[in-house]
Amino acid sequence: MHHQDLDRIRGVKSLDPMFERKLTRTERLTRWADLLDAQAARPLRALEDVEYVSPAVRRDLRKDESPLAVAFADPLLRTDGLPSDRLGDAMAYFGLTERQAHWLLCDCHYGGRMTASEVAARVRDEARPLYDVLRPQLLASLSGAGVLAAALATVAFL
Repeated sequence: MHHQDLDRIRGVKSLDPMFERKLTRTERLTRWADLLDAQAARPLRALEDVEYVSPAVRRDLRKDESPLAVAFADPLLRTDGLPSDRLGDAMAYFGLTERQAHWLLCDCHYGGRMTASEVAARVRDEARPLYDVLRPQLLASLSGAGVLAAALATVAFL
């Protein structure tokens, strides 16, 4: 048996198909955020006018040194199925809506200066389950009049 350095074999596909599985949406987004955080201070290039171009043009948007280029440079994400650094491919692979993709990647949200750490924080927000995102608002609504509304809603379902 030949000894191989762990860094050398990382990202190599398993030869046994029983051990292969696709990453979940949360795992994909978390991996992308981790890649961005590893280069936190790196300036990145945002996509331009995402909301103004036609859907056909939007799908093909790409830019060198963009957050999408960081994701596509990762062998694990490519092996898992990320086909390119084009916006449409990334939206399909990461399960992003047009609104989410616009929020994460469009230049209009960064004032001309995008860093990897800023994008990583936004990607992590998108990776969180909806319940975790809404929990603070749900808890706040249960105070005062919210308690009465919650009680009435519970009684209505009984």
